[in-house]
Amino acid sequence: MPKLSAAILFALVLSLPAFAADKYQHPGPARLTKDGEKWAEKTLHKLTLEEKIGQVFMIWCRAAFLNVENPEYLQWREAMQKYHIGSFAMTVHVDGPFLLRSEPYEAADLANRLQHDSKLPLLFAADFERGVAMRLIGTTVFPHAMAFGAVGSTADTENFGRISAEEARAIGIHWNFFPDADVNSNPANPIINTRSFGEDPKQVGDLVTAYIKGAHEGGMLVTAKHFPGHGDTATDSHLAVASVSGDRAHLDSVELPPFRQAIAAGVDSVMVAHVTVPALDSDPNHVATISPAIVSDLLENQLGFKGLIVTDALDMAGLTHLFASNIGRAAVEAFKAGNDLLLIPADLPASYNALVQAVKSGEISRQRLDRSVLKILKVKASLGLQDARLVDVKVIPTVVGKPQNLLFGQHVADSAITLVRDNGKILPLKHVGTIQAGLPYMTKEETHNQVVAVIFSDDMRTDSGRAFGREFRARIPDARVIYVDPRVAAGMHDEVLKAVDEAQTVVAAVYVIPTAGKVGNSVAMADATGSLLQQMLDHAAAKTTVVAMGNPYLAADFPKIESYLCTFSNATVSEVAAVKALFGEIAIRGHLPVTIPNVAEPGAGIERPPQVARGGLRDAHN
Repeated sequence: MPKLSAAILFALVLSLPAFAADKYQHPGPARLTKDGEKWAEKTLHKLTLEEKIGQVFMIWCRAAFLNVENPEYLQWREAMQKYHIGSFAMTVHVDGPFLLRSEPYEAADLANRLQHDSKLPLLFAADFERGVAMRLIGTTVFPHAMAFGAVGSTADTENFGRISAEEARAIGIHWNFFPDADVNSNPANPIINTRSFGEDPKQVGDLVTAYIKGAHEGGMLVTAKHFPGHGDTATDSHLAVASVSGDRAHLDSVELPPFRQAIAAGVDSVMVAHVTVPALDSDPNHVATISPAIVSDLLENQLGFKGLIVTDALDMAGLTHLFASNIGRAAVEAFKAGNDLLLIPADLPASYNALVQAVKSGEISRQRLDRSVLKILKVKASLGLQDARLVDVKVIPTVVGKPQNLLFGQHVADSAITLVRDNGKILPLKHVGTIQAGLPYMTKEETHNQVVAVIFSDDMRTDSGRAFGREFRARIPDARVIYVDPRVAAGMHDEVLKAVDEAQTVVAAVYVIPTAGKVGNSVAMADATGSLLQQMLDHAAAKTTVVAMGNPYLAADFPKIESYLCTFSNATVSEVAAVKALFGEIAIRGHLPVTIPNVAEPGAGIERPPQVARGGLRDAHN
């Protein structure tokens, strides 16, 4: 009997770490306690050099169901064990132009499994610029940041931050690479654009501050990006080197104020961009990421930022072209410049080994390495990850996708709709056409081609315009909805113009949004689609409403536009909002947060009260 008791006791002792590891996080505002600080310092002293270096790297993981023996999962687990990786950036798989969004449960399960397999607690980050819905379905959908600029409400932006934080923490994501503190002062900017709150530094700073406050209430770490400012560029730094050409006075008055406000608001991290800034560093081979003058001197010393400094992805061409013959040096130079965490190295083994050698040779001091590693460990401790690193998946259905949050996301999109031009001949559209019968397959075309909607996108196989088309046909069942993209626009030229000529009313919904790394990246319309839109306006400008489903600067390229609506986003909530605004179902009260050259100044916006109740569709039938 004593032997049996001893065996039971031994089994219980062995099981204690497992029970401890399975304690669940209880998300709340990050707070570094004395015990947490002690854990961070104690852990630092226990780590080998190689383990310390692993803590400063963050690599991708892609949310999907994966068997434990799936090669992709095994690759991540091997990276944790071989390179001692301390952080993951969660995204999803892509297939050409398609983003293969996953489920919240799959993301949470993946995070839990990686946490369970890691020696130290992992830090999970993500690009949730438009909320968790950017990567996962079933979550709250928000429009782009510029839509919040058009609304101008700090309360709404704070709520945006809080909801995003609650949903992110429920699935095991601790850190968001947002808010975007860039001031989009260049209409030709192909990569920031609607990701920015606008062009007024004060408004951008105020909305950044509001987002930080809300996100912190929800327990999420946040990032101000892309330091020292990526708004006044005309190049996508994913593809080439972008340059910020303003002098120091311009930087102090435009680019830097939102970052100053973010730092004052307690932002947890700042992301450094792959842009050249001659006013701050005259070396043409020094993008900000590898510039001590920009990272250590300006950000840390002059602006007084003491939090985590993270690079933009190290695999972007804006940086890699400088190190094509020795890619590992990119990580070394970025770390020497003052960055604490190195995001998505182009070649993990080369980058890891280069950093190990740089420390061993004395090029990077061990004290410098310890300073960054301790910062990272303290951030993990502030989240309580040393005590509980897993999330309880049973909580997901009570936190993610709450109906009131979904309604709020739609409310913001509705409130952002901005009427820039109105010739008084088109809006609101009337609800016409065959009324849907009570039984399926029983409708009969009556109005044929009276109303035509032409939806322009980069690729008509994607979801762009699908919600718009559904909502449009819900109001005019017989409306003709035509999808075009650059591949087919020329071939559909005659068909589209014939439909436009025959129609009484035309809507052109144009989906142009900033897309990272798109070859030939531009926020202008591609030649074929742009030519087709111009010819539509040549034929029928007076009866055509153009809806900018994203880039608001579109009207500057098409001066014949007489009726112009901006949504500042291609999110589904913005598609729904656009259709509701076209039919007069909601008040139009948004105001431009940017200048549209030769078209409108910031603050412009024609306000309209609601002109027809959504429930009165059939009464409006004629």
